[in-house]
Amino acid sequence: MFQHDLPKARSSKRYRALFLGPAFVAAIGYIDPGNYATNIQAGADYGYMLLWVVVWANLMAALIQLLSAKLGLASNESLASLLGKRLPRWAVYPYWIQAEILAMATDIAEFIGAALGFKLLFGFTLMEGAVITAIISWAVLSLETRNLKTLQMVIGAMLLSVAFIYVIELIFSHPHPVSVFEGALIPGFSDRDSVFLAAGILGATVMPHVIYLHSALSKADLVKYGKIHRKTMFRSTKWDVALAMTIAGFVNLSMLAMAAAVFYGDPRADSGSIETAYETLTPLLGQLAAQIFGASLLIAGLASTIVGTLAGQEIMSGFVRFRIPLALRRLITMAPSFVIIAMGLNVTEVLVFSQVVLSFGIALALVPLILFTSDRKLMRGYVNPTWVNWLGWTTVVIVVSLNGYLLITS
Repeated sequence: MFQHDLPKARSSKRYRALFLGPAFVAAIGYIDPGNYATNIQAGADYGYMLLWVVVWANLMAALIQLLSAKLGLASNESLASLLGKRLPRWAVYPYWIQAEILAMATDIAEFIGAALGFKLLFGFTLMEGAVITAIISWAVLSLETRNLKTLQMVIGAMLLSVAFIYVIELIFSHPHPVSVFEGALIPGFSDRDSVFLAAGILGATVMPHVIYLHSALSKADLVKYGKIHRKTMFRSTKWDVALAMTIAGFVNLSMLAMAAAVFYGDPRADSGSIETAYETLTPLLGQLAAQIFGASLLIAGLASTIVGTLAGQEIMSGFVRFRIPLALRRLITMAPSFVIIAMGLNVTEVLVFSQVVLSFGIALALVPLILFTSDRKLMRGYVNPTWVNWLGWTTVVIVVSLNGYLLITS
């Protein structure tokens, strides 16, 4: 749609729908293979007990993604670019490096998860699955250079596909409704390992790299469609975030509930392994249930590794004003995953550990996000109300407290 066509379509639903998409890209980060590892292990080891962690983590994530989108629309800057401009010169590169490390830790979980999906579904070796993942993710990423909205639509379709699969999985697994509601509403831990898993769920749900990415995608919409339509874009963004995060939250809750219903207390189900979960689903629920579980892992892994590469590109561009070809970045971010696969490390343990590492970086992205969106001069008429700031800082305290507990007791 060209600029002179915008006033005519300004009030139409079709026009507002133009601004849907960035949150769906961000939401993929919340259902990546790291979530599979933490949710399945939580359900297998503790039943429905940690469902409340998923609920609260998803609510936190929705707030954070809305703030990230709002920052891009109000300031015409991404979070990374603002940090690159406002941090002391000596702090820019260390801050950029830690953000890149977090993005790479994310990509390890996502890439290995997709490779594991190919292995489970088609019988490839993990290395063969990794090669196929590399080829497909590179092909989809090439859409970014042609049409960003097309790429957003493809990723959004992947998100919806995974959600549909989990509707079917719930039908197969028959989780206990009362236990689901109790687990989702009543907080509680049983031991240190349950706290460790809670931190992993939080790290897998509130993702630092998509905090950076969402602001950049919103900024891109603002640049493309014009600043005079900022209010319409912001109204659409609220719907974008609400829809996308509801879908992602449903997938995470369904994943843990399915694991609790099928694996908890069953001697045939070993604790928490994705591969064991796939193998155990066949005798417990049938071959179709196992196959669609593998398909969901494959789709989520492919989509999230694409999003991870986009996030890394935006982080570099924002902090140090430098971009490299996406193909080269894809090659760099894939390298650690190939090393891990070649070393034969336990895939599920790597996935869970990567999510715990991510939880340590959330505050480093979240603190500046709250500070920037509280700046009246920067945000113009979109500054955070007081209650939003309180919610944001409460989220920071929860994240830091969980991580501090892990450090003290390790």
